[in-house]
Amino acid sequence: MNLQDAKRIVRAMQAAVDAAPAGASADALAAHVSQDYRWRGYHPFGDLRGAGAVAHAFWDPLKTSLTRMQRREDIFFAGLNQIDGFTSTWVVSMGHLMGLFDAPWLGIRPTRKMAFLRYCSFDRVVDGKIADTAFYIDIPHLMAQAGQNPFGPQTGAFMVQPGPITHDGLLDAPQPEAEGTRTLAAINAMISDLGTWQLGLPLEEELARTWHDDMIWWGPHGIGASYTIERYAKQHSGPFRAAFTDRTGTGHVARLAEGHYGGFFGWPNFTAVHTGGFMGMPATGRVGEFRVIDIYRRSGDKLAENWVFIDLLHYWKTQGVDILARATAINGQG
Repeated sequence: MNLQDAKRIVRAMQAAVDAAPAGASADALAAHVSQDYRWRGYHPFGDLRGAGAVAHAFWDPLKTSLTRMQRREDIFFAGLNQIDGFTSTWVVSMGHLMGLFDAPWLGIRPTRKMAFLRYCSFDRVVDGKIADTAFYIDIPHLMAQAGQNPFGPQTGAFMVQPGPITHDGLLDAPQPEAEGTRTLAAINAMISDLGTWQLGLPLEEELARTWHDDMIWWGPHGIGASYTIERYAKQHSGPFRAAFTDRTGTGHVARLAEGHYGGFFGWPNFTAVHTGGFMGMPATGRVGEFRVIDIYRRSGDKLAENWVFIDLLHYWKTQGVDILARATAINGQG
């Protein structure tokens, strides 16, 4: 499918869903998705099938709680999926859903103030309809805004994350094919170096092969954001590698790029055994699943910015800890 046609289909779906009031999301979504529509969502939503199930579980309750909601998009691009031999067409959208947090959602207390829910979606377009969606959000970030931080102190910084420093992430117009090829090559080189953490170089030297020194890693709440290779190595990558062993190879459902932007998602991306402390919690010795979305901006031949969504609620559930239930119960909302 032509990438511009795919973008128009996703834009039409976004406009319809964004405009639909709570209670009307199912019809708005159904007009743009296939009969066998699949939606992979952040815990506690999981794997849903059909427009009605997605609307009733996610969109309608969210719109009831986050009133006057608007989409504040920072990155938008499309591409062919490397994972299936560049056969399927996917469209990526990333930003925040912002509104007035006026009613409880998932047991989180409303603040009646502005609130920002980080999101990133991958939509597969087939025959004029959206057949698959991966929709990852950052519920712990919303909880922290409401004063219900589910985690302890994080190694990186807490903030409402901005879009690209270049302010050029909305790729509504066609992009030179060669630029997308360069971006995907940079992402693949980073993945190849990452491997199973066995490249053999000191961590900062490894990172410098594929990242600019002034790179920014916009991580999920619970880990936070880090600036420069040196601080990223100390504030996330090093502690993360020290916390896990037996990391499986990287597995993705979709990996694509257009222009200077690219990304991927997995279901899960990899598994690893928690053998060291992580996020202030002791080792469990259990295998954990990591469902991740990574979005990248390339500058030259290296990566410059990385927005990361990790379903930490799902990960901790695989470790026997229900973070959402625990946090809302402590705050009297469970």
